[in-house]
Amino acid sequence: MKKLSAMSRVYLLFVFAILYAPILYLVFYSFNSGGNMNNFESFTLEHYKAVFDDSRLIVILLNTVLVALLSGLIATIIGTLGAIGIISLKDKKVRNTLLSLNNVLIVSPDVVIGASFLILFTMIGVKLGFASVLVSHVAFSVPIVVLMVLPKLLEMNTSLIDAARDLGATKRDVLTRVILPYISPGIFAGFFMALTYSLDDFAVTFFVTGNGFSTLSVEIYSMARAGISLTINAISGLVFAITVLIVIGYYFINKRSKSAAMEGQR
Repeated sequence: MKKLSAMSRVYLLFVFAILYAPILYLVFYSFNSGGNMNNFESFTLEHYKAVFDDSRLIVILLNTVLVALLSGLIATIIGTLGAIGIISLKDKKVRNTLLSLNNVLIVSPDVVIGASFLILFTMIGVKLGFASVLVSHVAFSVPIVVLMVLPKLLEMNTSLIDAARDLGATKRDVLTRVILPYISPGIFAGFFMALTYSLDDFAVTFFVTGNGFSTLSVEIYSMARAGISLTINAISGLVFAITVLIVIGYYFINKRSKSAAMEGQR
């Protein structure tokens, strides 16, 4: 692999500075004892304390994490089985059509998806709240999981499946002992991507959430409309920290999976 040139390194640093500077600026002032983001007076944790002292915000945080975990888990199961089903199709036209439909859901604007779910839930009489948010998050997460799992399935040598069948393995054995272990890195990637998308989503959630239920993204938007407060900075800092921990967790799990796969091939 060729080393990056000096100009390439400068460009990458510039891009990352643009991306992370606003986030770091926001987190930095979450520790400001002053009431604004103009002058940093002194270090304090009072804004974080205010977040944890607010029982309503704690409930909203738990709601957000619960929806993200459940939607990520359900979407991972559906997306993994869906990807396996798509790959197993012999008709290339049908396979390409399903992949195209899957990709359309990914590139569709969140506003369109959110409005569509709002109309659907209104038509069938579903009360907006936890269930509507969960179903919506599962729906936009499934295509992401499919895209994460497909490369591992395409990379897999079909002779492994043939060998397992020759040894007397049932379809269930082939799935649980051959296919799933091999594509586990893609499954973990899909789960963590779905989890992150759910935590960050605002547009879809804004349409399908109802009275008595909210997520952090919607709550932060509502608080920001009432006026900028450093409590918002503290909440955003916590969400950013959770996201970083998820990425780090995925990195170590993925690294361990690759190491286990390499040892298994020896």
